[in-house]
Amino acid sequence: MLNTTKKPSAAKKAIIYRMLMPAHTCPYGLKAKDLLKRSGFDVEDHHLTSRAETDAFKTEHGVSTTPQVFIEGNRIGGYDDTRRFLGRHVPNPNVLSYRPVIVLFTMTALSAMAASHAAFGNVFTLMAGEWFIALSMIILAMLKLQNVGTFATMFLNYDLLAQRWVPYSYVYPYAEGVAGVLMLSGALAWVSVPVALFIGSVGAFSVVKAVYIDKRELKCACAGGSSNVPLGLISLTENLMMIAMALWMGFAAIGGTIVASHS
Repeated sequence: MLNTTKKPSAAKKAIIYRMLMPAHTCPYGLKAKDLLKRSGFDVEDHHLTSRAETDAFKTEHGVSTTPQVFIEGNRIGGYDDTRRFLGRHVPNPNVLSYRPVIVLFTMTALSAMAASHAAFGNVFTLMAGEWFIALSMIILAMLKLQNVGTFATMFLNYDLLAQRWVPYSYVYPYAEGVAGVLMLSGALAWVSVPVALFIGSVGAFSVVKAVYIDKRELKCACAGGSSNVPLGLISLTENLMMIAMALWMGFAAIGGTIVASHS
């Protein structure tokens, strides 16, 4: 059993056994060694240089993984165990988080402002807002297209149209990507506007029904089928942005046509 109560003494010496082979260097071994050094430990680094040596070490200590860290004669465990021993946070991969889409929207917003500054000398322009939405659509589509099958499976949990017509779950990421690219370029508004308006409206209604009417707790497929993003406000925001962008570009296209006809 791991000793998680005993704290390191003033000597602060740690011993680590980690895999370091010609064809493989254990990344968790490197992370554990770096963590110990940054925490003030003098690290005695032992390399397991072959599969046979690694298996023998596991058998001797009754463990199934490496690296293994020892402090003051007590086996602490692997990288996560070492983090816990040192009072560091250990992320839970099963916990739902908005972080992926928050990071995505932050980077697309910064990219749009950077492009606006390069083009107009000002980060706060109307064009920057349009580019932000278009870039967000493109990146979200890219995440879905990395594995369309897993996206479709998660999407079918809540999208109303996909549940009635399954192929729509495979069409959706391509439609979102094409609409985003066309909106970014300002070309073929007669294609991008109805596509974005349609998929955004269906998506918004689906999220509202699943989350706010049926009160279901689901994962959102917005960042791909393998994400742990909860279905909710940010998922609804993605669809509302597409609707807003489609309406804005649609009105702009109609306004331009009217002006051209009177000139």
